[in-house]
Amino acid sequence: MRESHYSSTLAGLFSTVVVLLLWEAAGRLLQVRPIMLPLPSAILKELGAEFPWYMGHAAYTLLTTMGGFLLSVIGGVAIAAIIVGSRTFERFVWPVIVAFNSVPKVAIAPLFVIWMGTGAEPKVAIAFLIAVFAIIVDTVHGLRSVPPDVTDLSRVLKGSAWDVFWKVKMPCALPSIVTGMKVAISLALVGAIVGEFVSSQRGLGYVIMSAQGTFDTVRVFAALFILAIMGMVLYGALVLLERRATPWRNDPSH
Repeated sequence: MRESHYSSTLAGLFSTVVVLLLWEAAGRLLQVRPIMLPLPSAILKELGAEFPWYMGHAAYTLLTTMGGFLLSVIGGVAIAAIIVGSRTFERFVWPVIVAFNSVPKVAIAPLFVIWMGTGAEPKVAIAFLIAVFAIIVDTVHGLRSVPPDVTDLSRVLKGSAWDVFWKVKMPCALPSIVTGMKVAISLALVGAIVGEFVSSQRGLGYVIMSAQGTFDTVRVFAALFILAIMGMVLYGALVLLERRATPWRNDPSH
């Protein structure tokens, strides 16, 4: 399984390098204007020249992303547990959750700036709102996928409701929860960038918006490169977490 993981990683790196080389060759051959589509070599040169500056903005975006993501995991699992445990709560709250998730977060982002100011708080809030729905849906699915005979056995063995939840339902739902987390981490990154688009003086979203105003396409693509790498690293970290948290799924004998 580990060799398969390494081979997949190497294959992904190889395909990325091939795409960049084809991009470079096509850009030079077709003489594409840099303002329309800069060459990868120009983007890497820009990153190398201003690397500490980009890393400072990337760190700010990463912090707001992780803040919204962690809140979405805690809040989403808690809400899902209440939904599964209470039909009344589900009947009244679930339609509200679905309706609120349908509202474009870009439309309500200015409200968070009005309510919370221009600091990190509105970015974290928007990242939370965009990411939490995925956690709720997958956690509800996981908690309801526990085999009935398993929960019946735990009750026969005199397990309390608390013990049944933490020792039976949560381990069974863990694969679904981690799946939701893998979706939510990308959504939280999107939420952080949306918040920075609306109002910010820091972060990669701010870098993109300020570069747009001066038609600095190279700087826009440099920020996008960092965002892509950040997203892949965060996703990869959750894949490793999934392997550690659910080792039985990696065992061929199961």
